[in-house]
Amino acid sequence: MKLDRSSMLLYAVTDRSWLGTRSLYECVECALRGGVTCVQLREKELAEDAFLDEAKAINALCKSYGVPFFINDNVDVALKCGADGVHIGQCDAAARDVRARAGGRLLLGVSAQNAAQAVAAQKDGADYIGVGAIFPTQTKTDADDVSISVLREICAAVSIPVVAIGGINKRNITLLHGSGADGVALVSAIFAADDIERECRLLRKLSSEMTQKEDSHD
Repeated sequence: MKLDRSSMLLYAVTDRSWLGTRSLYECVECALRGGVTCVQLREKELAEDAFLDEAKAINALCKSYGVPFFINDNVDVALKCGADGVHIGQCDAAARDVRARAGGRLLLGVSAQNAAQAVAAQKDGADYIGVGAIFPTQTKTDADDVSISVLREICAAVSIPVVAIGGINKRNITLLHGSGADGVALVSAIFAADDIERECRLLRKLSSEMTQKEDSHD
């Protein structure tokens, strides 16, 4: 299983705290209709059984749109629901251990805050690197800041796809021009939007323009 760089273009990471009265399933479907290219289910509070039921439903939804589906942190749920992959942070299980456990059944995303971490993750079997927080974010207040120059260093240091995350929205995405990132991972910029589908169409256009502009300078 290999991850295409285009899957990183507009990566939606769920957070139910932004949904209001809307269901997570409804909001993910709106994001998929709007053109997101990858979905990560992040649940920190749900009981395991409820998490698994939700994961199965959203996995089926993503498959109907042909979009890769990842689970945040929980390898058991990722394997049981048939997800495409799992994403882990530096404080979660070691990448090499997750890769050994999952074998070729799961794609593996790993968060990194510097080039050394990114290179180590790639060596240990990561399929892509998530880099952030690029900008201040209310979603993950304990995330370490990563400058755009460090993002650029990470992109140059690894051969696997890189997605930027953390406080990115339609007003600051243009600042990532020239960084080498293959796309952006967004939480509140998608799930706090009043019209998620319309917002995703705009965000995908902006992310696509960002990567096309970088390509034109190769």
